[in-house]
Amino acid sequence: AVTDGNNKMISPWHRWLSTSCCLCCHVRTGTIILGVWYMLINTVVLLILLTALSDPDQYHLTSAELANDLDVMDDANMCIASAISLLMILICGMATYGAYKLRAAWIIPFFCYQIFDFALNTLVAVSIVVYPNTIQDYLQQLPNNFPYKDEIAALSNICLVLLVLLFISCILGFKAYLITCVWNCYRYVTSRGSSEVLLYVTTNDTTVLLPPYDDGVGAPGKQGPPPYNTA
Repeated sequence: AVTDGNNKMISPWHRWLSTSCCLCCHVRTGTIILGVWYMLINTVVLLILLTALSDPDQYHLTSAELANDLDVMDDANMCIASAISLLMILICGMATYGAYKLRAAWIIPFFCYQIFDFALNTLVAVSIVVYPNTIQDYLQQLPNNFPYKDEIAALSNICLVLLVLLFISCILGFKAYLITCVWNCYRYVTSRGSSEVLLYVTTNDTTVLLPPYDDGVGAPGKQGPPPYNTA
């Protein structure tokens, strides 16, 4: 067993659980992989949005009376989505840099985003439980060529609610696990920084307070213990 900064005993098993994540890799490595993965996803989304904004013909509406207003709404929403994707790339890049360079403060924005995303998904699950009829309304809004739309709509409302809640619960469990990994990475980076400071202070104090070995042995005015007499 080892001790932490508060002189508390930590078992090797607990230490391994707090510093390892999926595939038995370190939480620092897992946070870097997660940050790079999120950056790739948001980069692809940003490229798709920018490509769609550069080609307005694919958003042409058949109704000439509402075309101008809806085109403006579409462009505004896509600009907002592009700004959000760009912000997410920045946040994920900060988390990746913070985990790589052992900068704990750079990981906090990504951790806050994870908490916010988890809260939104939890609200979705609560809204499904409170308003179960919203699932049927959502199915009716799907296009006719959506795969298995008729089979899903034929299920009872209770079965649909249970299936959706099971799916959302799996997503929430996975997101909670990722939040735990990032939090453990933040704790690891913080404790590593504090241990390095304590090591530096302890080394300096030892150097200042303890005299050199030769000076202590050969100091004038100090005699060693008398020799032992052999029997």
